Amino acid sequence: MFAVPDRVTGSNKKKMTRVSRDFGDTMQKEAVPAVSADVIFASSRFPNYKIGSNNQIVELKDDPKVLSMKEVVARETAQLLEQQKRLSVRDLASKFEKGLAAAAKLSEEARLREAASLEKHVLLKKLRDALESLKGRVAGRNKDDVEEAISMVEALAVQLTQREGELMQEKTEVKKLANFLKQASEDARRLVDEERAFARAEIEAARAAVQRVEEALQDQERMSRASGKQDLEELMKEVQEARRIKMLHQPSKVMDMEHELQALRKQLTEKSKHYLRLQKELAMSKRGMENNNQLYEIDGTEALGSYLQIQPCSDNAPDLSRCSIQWYRISSEGCKKELISGATKSIYAPEPFDVGRVLQVDIIAEGQTITLTTTGPVDPAAGLGSYVEALVRKHDVEFNVVITQMNGVNHQSESIHAFHIGKMRIKLCKAKTTIAKEYYSSSMQLCGVRGGGNAAAQALFWQAKKGVSFVLAFESERERNAAIMLARRFAFDCNIMLAGPDDRAPLGTQ
Repeated sequence: MFAVPDRVTGSNKKKMTRVSRDFGDTMQKEAVPAVSADVIFASSRFPNYKIGSNNQIVELKDDPKVLSMKEVVARETAQLLEQQKRLSVRDLASKFEKGLAAAAKLSEEARLREAASLEKHVLLKKLRDALESLKGRVAGRNKDDVEEAISMVEALAVQLTQREGELMQEKTEVKKLANFLKQASEDARRLVDEERAFARAEIEAARAAVQRVEEALQDQERMSRASGKQDLEELMKEVQEARRIKMLHQPSKVMDMEHELQALRKQLTEKSKHYLRLQKELAMSKRGMENNNQLYEIDGTEALGSYLQIQPCSDNAPDLSRCSIQWYRISSEGCKKELISGATKSIYAPEPFDVGRVLQVDIIAEGQTITLTTTGPVDPAAGLGSYVEALVRKHDVEFNVVITQMNGVNHQSESIHAFHIGKMRIKLCKAKTTIAKEYYSSSMQLCGVRGGGNAAAQALFWQAKKGVSFVLAFESERERNAAIMLARRFAFDCNIMLAGPDDRAPLGTQ
């Protein structure tokens, strides 16, 4: 059952007027009966008809070149999806916009077809009404023809209704496609905007990079100019220095004056040395004159690395074995006197503490005290300071020694031992056996041997800790003095003052 709208356009009225003229003005209008829904048609769309001979309706064959709207939309969609992969973002946006316009066009065509379908419904209704009115007025064969025409009209109405359903479905698909294309167009436009923003950001970054490069080039140019000026100044200085050297090598009055000054300096140095030598000889001659009335004198080189010995200078001098002896060190100003603990023998070997000081010895014989002093301060050993500075750079220094006493008892073995002086501790060992190893502490003592004959200049006293002491003999006086200075240097770095027994004990002014 199909519905007929109440409003009819002007063109529909004209068509109805033509139908009324063909079948007469006296036809009666009757109600249109319902069309059966069980009718099955071979085609699923509205056919094209043509009036043939004997007023027969002939269906025209479809043109194979003409495609339906659904097929056109499907083909266009497939082409768009295929081209989407190889098109750029801008081209893709343009294609989607074109597809959106095509979808709008198809939607407009569907609307027009819907209007045409409505007109066809109206025409079929008018035609069936006319045939029904004609059926009542004819009889016989004409009546059968009219009934057959009414059946054909009803069949056409059913096909038209089915076609309208397809059109509605196609219209829905077209709307979906239009929405899809619209969304795709918006996505493409957004992608274009994002790509444009990204491109602008890259352009800004490139501009910033170019600006940085330009600034770097300008800085480099400024630095090159500054370095060029500096090089020019250095070159000018070199030229001036070359001119000065050239002037120095040329014979002139300035050169003569410099040579004279150098000669005068040499003469002054030689005269100073001669004056000191004469002064020392004078002191020794005075001392010799004084010794004519004394019983003893100090014999030996007054320098580090040698030893001093008390010698009798008169036949009336008492034997030294029956005398009491004590050595002292006096500061260069002569205002401070220090007792050298343990130095009670007739022989004494100066140690590094004695350098730059005057040595004094008191001899008590038969209730009489005889005092002897060195002619001047004890001199340092030549080259010993630079040798010690070279040893300080090492982490551990090893010396070959022989143990002569251990805890105050003479040691009979004369085997070689290794005496290691390190930055943190001192170790005495033989091969892999460690005899003593102690870190620097306030209980440790180290000094030269105070007495002991001619070998005193090569020996030192070492107290590792309370109750453990050694007397060690070195290979030479230089090794012994270097070991003492090195150990005291490392101990001082550890905030320890390493010295002998009762050293730095003031006795007041002399």
